[in-house]
Amino acid sequence: MNNDVQMSAPPVAEKERPALVVQWAQRHGVEVAQRLADAEDFADEVQRRLRPANTTDTYAKAWRVWERFCTDQEFPELEPTRGSLVAFIVWLLDRGRTDGKGYAASSASTILAGTVVELRRRGAEVNRDDQAQARATLDAAAVELLKAGERRGRGQAAAAEVPDLYRVARACPDTLAGARDKALVLTGFHYASRAQDPAGLLAGDVALAPRGLVVSVLTGKTKHSVRDAKINYQQDPEVCPVEAWKAYRARLAADAEPRWSQPDAPAFVGVDRHGNVTGGMVPDSVTRAVKRISARAGIPLAWTGHSLRIGLATTARKRGKDAVAIADQGGWARHSRAMNGYFQRVDGWEDNATAGLI
Repeated sequence: MNNDVQMSAPPVAEKERPALVVQWAQRHGVEVAQRLADAEDFADEVQRRLRPANTTDTYAKAWRVWERFCTDQEFPELEPTRGSLVAFIVWLLDRGRTDGKGYAASSASTILAGTVVELRRRGAEVNRDDQAQARATLDAAAVELLKAGERRGRGQAAAAEVPDLYRVARACPDTLAGARDKALVLTGFHYASRAQDPAGLLAGDVALAPRGLVVSVLTGKTKHSVRDAKINYQQDPEVCPVEAWKAYRARLAADAEPRWSQPDAPAFVGVDRHGNVTGGMVPDSVTRAVKRISARAGIPLAWTGHSLRIGLATTARKRGKDAVAIADQGGWARHSRAMNGYFQRVDGWEDNATAGLI
């Protein structure tokens, strides 16, 4: 699971709303109470619309896992007791996946958080102490798994590095798809893209400026990730993201219908094996493209959809860039645990107590 996922507090449970309306009516009269109730409904709708799609998906997936657990254990879905939450954690780690295997501890943590949000949204009471015991159980179990030498999950994605960018640039064919691939990787690396970011861009969101590009990321998951990321021209045109973007857009204008070059068209388009544009890319197709591009380039550690994002953080850290500047460029909170975890890939060697002793 993505470490950047953030669980927001749920709205007031629907079953509590009638009691509140009664209190408002007693204090302010029926008409005012109705207006306040309408405002609550409006706030719920605003929250639903503002919640990122991937966060909504995370909640929905977590709830489906909880449903499977309750069916397996013959527990009522809306009675999250201390015992059932602890049992849920043990079940997740033991056999919670659909293939009968256990989840990684990080995935179990995300599922628990999403389940709690969904339980409260449905009106169930989740005692804070009961939830804390479930998390304590998870933390203890994770330590025991490590002691036993059992490592689950995919682990952290491989980071894209500068030599990899050269491999990619040289392996891209002289086609529309090749120009798209090169621009996708080189620009994505320089603004630390998630798979959802290029998929959400329109052509008008990427603007040429005297010193490079300004990429307006408007589909971020948090207030930090919605940003205008500036990408400088690089000294070597072979791996310059600005030159790659310009070449891709010129190729698209020459090879595809004019509508695909309009400002409201997707910035990155799908291209079939015949060179025809099939529509805008979606997050899954971006992830598949990044994996395919890295394999074609012969990169030793295959990339995932998060490799470009990690690559910017680790490379910039190596080059001595300020942590605040890195956070702002990649859309992290300035004290993000995820970003600091990427930094430790570098710092664990550069600032290691054994470095240069002899």
